[in-house]
Amino acid sequence: MHRHFILYKPYGYLSQFINNQKRKKRVLGELYDFPEGTMAIGRLDQDSEGLLLLTTNGKVSAAVRSKKVEKEYYLQVDGIITPEAIEKLAKGVTISVEGELYTTLPSKAYVITTPELPERGKKIRDERHGPTTWVAITVTEGKFRQVRKMTAAVGFPTLRLVRVRIGNVSLNSMQPSEVLEVNTFEL
Repeated sequence: MHRHFILYKPYGYLSQFINNQKRKKRVLGELYDFPEGTMAIGRLDQDSEGLLLLTTNGKVSAAVRSKKVEKEYYLQVDGIITPEAIEKLAKGVTISVEGELYTTLPSKAYVITTPELPERGKKIRDERHGPTTWVAITVTEGKFRQVRKMTAAVGFPTLRLVRVRIGNVSLNSMQPSEVLEVNTFEL
């Protein structure tokens, strides 16, 4: 019988279960006693936070990672983002993936008001360092650090990244480190 989990991955954790690095890193296995064979569906880097789906079923993992399933992110970017930059994000931008140039697929991108999110464990910065903008970006692909590279490519580096939705599964009012076990994912 397969098991499925919804996790709010907090800032500062790796999307893996054991620490195989020389320096001590915080990993998902410290947050919950996941059963053997549990895998993260997609990843969030150490500096990112938000929704992470986990499963013991490889077929579910492949389905979620497919280009049929949307992944939505809220990003705090450096500066006041321009309409031209939003348009470029929506049309697709060229980024580097494993040393090769890659043009992202079209996405949904728009400016949002500051979302109600839990405080992040590490402060980003304050107003003295200039203004910031919150943007929502929805993609159907997931290249390495893609969304961060997209905002940097249009001149607005990401300061905070929170994945808020995968398909029909969203964070809702979950808090960092919170884990929910579910029967299945309704994507």
